[in-house]
Amino acid sequence: MSLATPRDADGRAMLGVLGLGSAAELFDQVPESIRLSGALSLPGPLSEPELLAHLEELAERDLHSGKAPCFAGGGIYDHYSPAAVDHLIQRGEFLTAYTSYQPEMSQGFLTAMYEFQTLVSRLYGLDVSNTSLYDAGTGLAEAALLAYEKTRRDRIVAANAINPRYLECLRTVLGPETSSDLVEIPPKGGLTDLQALEAALDDSVACVIVQQPSALGTIENLPAVVEAARRVGAKVVVCADPIAMGILQPPGEAGADIAVGEGQPLGLPMSYGGPLLGLLATTKDFVRILPGRVVGATVDRNGKRGYVLTLQTREQHIRREKATSNICTNQGLCALAATIYLCLMGPRGLRRVASLCVTQSHRLRAGLEGTAFRPLYKAPFFREFAVESPLPVEELQQRMGEAGFIVGSDISALTGVENSLLLAATESRTDAQIDAFVSALKGVA
Repeated sequence: MSLATPRDADGRAMLGVLGLGSAAELFDQVPESIRLSGALSLPGPLSEPELLAHLEELAERDLHSGKAPCFAGGGIYDHYSPAAVDHLIQRGEFLTAYTSYQPEMSQGFLTAMYEFQTLVSRLYGLDVSNTSLYDAGTGLAEAALLAYEKTRRDRIVAANAINPRYLECLRTVLGPETSSDLVEIPPKGGLTDLQALEAALDDSVACVIVQQPSALGTIENLPAVVEAARRVGAKVVVCADPIAMGILQPPGEAGADIAVGEGQPLGLPMSYGGPLLGLLATTKDFVRILPGRVVGATVDRNGKRGYVLTLQTREQHIRREKATSNICTNQGLCALAATIYLCLMGPRGLRRVASLCVTQSHRLRAGLEGTAFRPLYKAPFFREFAVESPLPVEELQQRMGEAGFIVGSDISALTGVENSLLLAATESRTDAQIDAFVSALKGVA
């Protein structure tokens, strides 16, 4: 129906029901001393072209990746997204964040979500996937709950070299009644300390959680982590970067039970940190308790293939306490963007992007040799690496911003080294940009 705004007569009728003579009487309870008297001091109106020019002028004051090469990492990355991604997700049939409730009306979108599930499962080398979660942090929390449910054990062992925001989400979801059962393993040399990990494992551990690559950019030894977990019958959860899967061993092939990840690098802009896209894939053992929505393929009575929402043990359909998750809608539009991105790239394209990330980030690190910026770890890395800055990170951010570059955030709490930060280089960074960035770093140190 069209919008029908209230008329003056409607307003008078509503005031009459309330026993009031004017709209001003609605505010009689507000003290006169804090009421606004007179008009606000605002500039006059602008025409549409004038307003657009004014907003563009304001936007240019920001330091954004459109004019300043971004070397920040830490979970959000400046990857290139083909123009077709943004164009296709804006089609009227697709422009929604919801997974549709009426399959007979939504075959196109459900087909795309089925493809998304297939792509995520193949990306991570696992059997099943859902139609997405909110972000990697919520995905990690859901994965821990899956392990709790499956094993009925009450301890979780997590590598400390996991994105701090993901760990914070995990602690929040587990709640105060279980947070004492979360054991965090400090890194050693930028990697999970395998000896400390093995010492923390026993038959009360539900799962072991690691990130690949780690939050420090280093490449973890997944087979060793899996082997240690298997000795005590614990499940393995890997928070895996989807771009890195272009060249690294998928979690499923390494023996992991559950993989989660942040889908932002798959065609989504950085957008000041959101919206994001949670990826989740598991072995078949978890299919009945998988959180979120799952699209399945079937045939109608005429034998034609169709797609439906299946395994709907969600809070809308059954009692809340029996639901497998509380996610009411997913990141459908973001999931669609990731689907289009992966289809456009294909395996060879994804491998090429991942290889360029390795090449450009190692070029950046090589350029820092002999400077005051000291790399913290010698372990292999994928797209980013930790360095110690000779300046406070906040001062470095400001001075590099003035030079026209974006650098990463302070990770001193994670590394234990004062004034440490991550530097990242994706396929979007050219050789010239990297060389200019290194020169700028030398100039401010």
